[in-house]
Amino acid sequence: MSEWTNLRGKGKSCSQNIILAFCVMFLLSACSVNPATGDRQFTALLPTTSEARVGAEEHAKIAKAYGNFVKGPVADYVSRIGQKVAKNTERKDVTYRFYVIDSPMVNAFALPGGYIYVSRGLLSLANSEAELAAVLGHEIGHVTARHAAERMSQGAVVGIGATVLGAVAGSSAVSQAANLGSNLYLKSYSRGQEHQSDELGVRYLSRAGYDPHAMADFLRSLDAQSQLERKEAGKSGTGFNYFSTHPLTAERVAQAGAEAQKYPNANGVRNRAAYLQVINGMTYGDSAAQGFARGSSFYHPTIGFAFDLPQGTKIMNSPAQVVGTHSNGTVIVFDAANDKAKSDPLRYLTQVWLRNEKLADAAEISVNGMRAATASFAGNVKGRAVTVRLVVIEWKAGEFFRFQMAIPKGMSSSFMNQLKKASYSFRRLSESEKRSIQPKKIRVVVAEGGASVSSMAAKMDVEGDKLSKFLILNGMRPSDKVIAGQPYKVVIN
Repeated sequence: MSEWTNLRGKGKSCSQNIILAFCVMFLLSACSVNPATGDRQFTALLPTTSEARVGAEEHAKIAKAYGNFVKGPVADYVSRIGQKVAKNTERKDVTYRFYVIDSPMVNAFALPGGYIYVSRGLLSLANSEAELAAVLGHEIGHVTARHAAERMSQGAVVGIGATVLGAVAGSSAVSQAANLGSNLYLKSYSRGQEHQSDELGVRYLSRAGYDPHAMADFLRSLDAQSQLERKEAGKSGTGFNYFSTHPLTAERVAQAGAEAQKYPNANGVRNRAAYLQVINGMTYGDSAAQGFARGSSFYHPTIGFAFDLPQGTKIMNSPAQVVGTHSNGTVIVFDAANDKAKSDPLRYLTQVWLRNEKLADAAEISVNGMRAATASFAGNVKGRAVTVRLVVIEWKAGEFFRFQMAIPKGMSSSFMNQLKKASYSFRRLSESEKRSIQPKKIRVVVAEGGASVSSMAAKMDVEGDKLSKFLILNGMRPSDKVIAGQPYKVVIN
């Protein structure tokens, strides 16, 4: 028995040594020196020759997820500044393309092959051409440093290693755990990669003739915006924004400032006035093409509908759906769906949408002259018993709008009536309503003599802390003062 055991041990060790030797040779042959960073990288699973193809494939998915990109002067300006910065990179094999996403989220990201994206929300937050160039330079840095290729290749190696480890250990759980770690790693950049992209961004910023300190300044504004979001949400976590994929630390802000010291650029430009002129009149928050909230009401001028939710409902809009959350735990999801068979609302509800669910009180109804249907079923949300109320409204043949309301048990009859009114409030907008109900805009105003931070903040047509939002929107600290004759951003309806 002992000889058999020893023989098994030797065989297993030999197999592992062969695998290890193969992996070492594979890793060494797949490493290359990056011209921008000087680092030796393992990027075998996404060679430079494949980056353009992968980027184009992923770009199509981005376009589908976010809808139409912003067109016109703002987009042209972003592209022009991006190309100016991109001329100063070490990689001449990349064709850069710049897009503005029609979203209020503060975000920017890059895909392999030179696809760079910034959101309208981020443009609203920037305060100069140099700050925009800093963001674009940072994202270009991710491309030149080939961070996506690194993450993809390293993540896949984790998966390969997990498979081998799982086979040796005889446990699929080991493999699953390792792959989970790989997936989480691929979702955001590491702190080291962020620092490296900041360094490259500052380098490209300086080479393009901009003030290299704009990088650290913009990061401070982003940090202030993130802190305000956490405060308003009443929790430590934040919604999806720039820092969801670009981890921020105080150390990172400090290092960006220190990196800028290496590039004196006494004549480095900011071009604040030019930048503000470009974004003057730009949509702030959700656009008409996406629909937008006003208090507890939601309007979609482009499609032409509106509805009201119970007072105190917080509305979150996304390309796929509108979600309303109430402090009493009620969640309302509104979305759209198509039915090729062009079923009537009741048939669609019971036979298409939820054909496998045991529904109660299914019935036909009418909502402001439109055919509709409703039903309910018992459910469970995060361990809490709820009643799920469904309402389907026919917009036109084969096209439906849907309400799903998860209502905790024990709600008062008064609140239940509010929910019923909400579903029956869905209505078509008249042409005059479409023209009169418009999204908010960024407006640039020149401070008059005697103006103060408080008086300028009072012009802001926003909910919540107007003072803090004015300061953050203009990249100002609490101790800063308004200067007469200087332009500032405000939000108006």
